[in-house]
Amino acid sequence: MGTPSADVEQYLDDLRHPLKDGVLRLRAAVLGCDAGLGEHVKWNAPSFCRDGRDLVTFRLHPRDRLQLVFHRGAKVRADTDGFVFDDPTGLMTWLAPDRAVVDFPDLGAVAAHEAQVVELVRRWVAT
Repeated sequence: MGTPSADVEQYLDDLRHPLKDGVLRLRAAVLGCDAGLGEHVKWNAPSFCRDGRDLVTFRLHPRDRLQLVFHRGAKVRADTDGFVFDDPTGLMTWLAPDRAVVDFPDLGAVAAHEAQVVELVRRWVAT
């Protein structure tokens, strides 16, 4: 299991979001999928990192949904042109060659896609 953060715990205790239960569920699933993941608050939301590099971050605004942003750090990397990531789930919407989001409009979507998202995170972290 990844390493939970006291800062994220406090953030989540204070969080007022209609899909908070989905955030909590996805957080537990993501932390549970890779022992090397850590977390902190970035972009005013929980973010998962490895070796100090942010890789997956919640996006909680607008408040009518939640998203997971898959990225390779805050800045565009020099190797972006050669980056390829296969998404057999079709859940990812690509915003740039190395940045994608997965949308969860409701708690049903979280439950329906949790296992697929965990597999995407496992693979993303390994890239």
